[in-house]
Amino acid sequence: MAREYFGQDPRSNLERMLAGDLYIADDPEIARRQQRAVRLSGRYQAAFAEDAEGARSVLAELLGHLGEEAYVRPPLYVDYGSNISIGARTFVNYNLTALDVAAITIGEDCQIGPGVQLLTPTHPLEPQPRRDKLEAARPISIGDNVWLGGGAIVLPGVTIGDNSVIGAGAVVTKDVPANTVAVGNPARPVRTV
Repeated sequence: MAREYFGQDPRSNLERMLAGDLYIADDPEIARRQQRAVRLSGRYQAAFAEDAEGARSVLAELLGHLGEEAYVRPPLYVDYGSNISIGARTFVNYNLTALDVAAITIGEDCQIGPGVQLLTPTHPLEPQPRRDKLEAARPISIGDNVWLGGGAIVLPGVTIGDNSVIGAGAVVTKDVPANTVAVGNPARPVRTV
């Protein structure tokens, strides 16, 4: 099956994934990295229940970057964790799902509501490649001082500019400029701030 898609491509599926190209998630190193994330996410939640400040070292080990005074309430669900950067003084409420197959960058001084989903993975529209388990990913970038309302969903490849506000439950399918309030499904700009 993979030969049909990758016949002349000597790269591993992990290498294709990291390059942002189509891949199949059957690489043993991909599985190892995912298991690491599950283990550290669970350890973070358990440690947080006993000592929120003390748990920070586990969170810093899980994530690619954790800025000073950034605060993340568990549970936190990630694919890898290592592809996530959270800026200084950002607050993340309960139940963030951050599928970080590609990079997820969250700026400084952001407010992330409960139940937010940041989803970098993509799948082919054609049925056979999807059946064959091909996938890829596109990065998500959230600027400084952004507020994502509870339950907001940010889709692959989206950039949200500085100081913007995304309404609760919004589905962000396209880039949102800086200083913009966007609401709805799909999210649409309704005013500037």
